[in-house]
Amino acid sequence: MRLLPLLACLIVAAPVQAQVQPPATVAVAFDRNIIHPVLAEGLADRITGRAVTADDPVRIASISKLVTALGVMRLVDQGKLSLDRDVSDYLGWRLRNTAFPDRPITLAMLLSHRSSLIDGGELYLIPLGVTLRERLADPRVWDAERAPGSDWFHYTNLNFPVVASVIEKVTGERFDVAMSRLVLKPLKLDACFNWGAGCSADAYRRAVVLYRASGEVARDDLRGNPPVCPVFLADRTGCDLSAYRLGDNGALFSPQGGLRISMRDLAKIGQMLARGGAGFLSQPAFSRMLKPVWQFDGANGLGEDGTASGFFCSYGLAVQRLASTGEGCRDDPFGDGIVRFGHSGDAYGLKSGLWFDPRTGKGLAFFTSAVSADAPTGRSAFLAVEESVVERAGF
Repeated sequence: MRLLPLLACLIVAAPVQAQVQPPATVAVAFDRNIIHPVLAEGLADRITGRAVTADDPVRIASISKLVTALGVMRLVDQGKLSLDRDVSDYLGWRLRNTAFPDRPITLAMLLSHRSSLIDGGELYLIPLGVTLRERLADPRVWDAERAPGSDWFHYTNLNFPVVASVIEKVTGERFDVAMSRLVLKPLKLDACFNWGAGCSADAYRRAVVLYRASGEVARDDLRGNPPVCPVFLADRTGCDLSAYRLGDNGALFSPQGGLRISMRDLAKIGQMLARGGAGFLSQPAFSRMLKPVWQFDGANGLGEDGTASGFFCSYGLAVQRLASTGEGCRDDPFGDGIVRFGHSGDAYGLKSGLWFDPRTGKGLAFFTSAVSADAPTGRSAFLAVEESVVERAGF
């Protein structure tokens, strides 16, 4: 009996295991007039215990491509860019796939993943001190069998550093600064590429830390402060941007995946698109973005980029179309057969989506994090966890 008080003390003194939190997940529904957060669970920062909200910026992955394309289309509307002109004219040097030296490469090809560029692993990560021109001289980043502009889709991150370099050349501004002026500020967004121009001090404090499924920090453990260096560095390279020449390396601020934005602000982009770009893009520019440039027919795409699984089946200018009806297409995570436009995202354990129905104007902006690399797909080619977010968001 004398052991009971001692046992009770030991139980009380034993460390209380922290409650396991679900991965940070946020979803915001919208239509042309209203934004409505519908889901927010998990922690934005596991160390501080800060709960995630719809106003917390997160690295949104490849939805960044769509936003970069909005910057291009604004410049098209201003007459400063042409989608069908040889980008060599803007870069100031000749860009060619050496296997097809007579085939110019255009912005339309780059934005629709038909440029014949391939990533060659992670060669789209170009560190400060290396130029885009040097990287594109590497034969590993070119498809030697298929010409630029052919009806062959190969999802390629490296297309977008080229696009960003073009933006820098024609604006005379660093990519992050140009995107803030052209897109983020006009839409009244507290957002930025790679924590560059456009984000407020509050955005650093509210940043969502991205964790891998293992619990390891993947990105953005900022502790309330801007990163020491916002760009990708090679080993032992100092972060001195003062000598950077505009257009030399459009990869620095990650135009393919580095946008930091909250789901509430991402929904504002969705609203603009649901309104047909009114007040932001001309009708011709908006229509060209959405019009499918490429559609999967079972033979004109490369399996490793998602076409063989039916994930990519219809693509415009950095705009993905859902609910295709072609044989083998499984690109409908909503499961209702409604055609939606937008883009998906996948990086550092995060899965994200921005989707809208052009008929009703209704849409969804969401992300979920700490997703395992071997997480199972659902009824579509999208992951079951993504389909679950869509369902729990009321779609």
